[in-house]
Amino acid sequence: MGAALPTLLLILAGVLVGGTWSLYRQGAPKPAVVITGLLAVLATAAGVLRLIPGSGS
Repeated sequence: MGAALPTLLLILAGVLVGGTWSLYRQGAPKPAVVITGLLAVLATAAGVLRLIPGSGS
């Protein structure tokens, strides 16, 4: 998978951040906004950690 996995994770994170913002603006229930935001943070962290040399081989 090489460099594709971090790229896909960071793309997923961007989509989730946009979804979180959209849910917030539409007045969605708070748990939905928080869960979507947490998933965005996890996807971002996973993508960044996979970019660190020597990790996640």
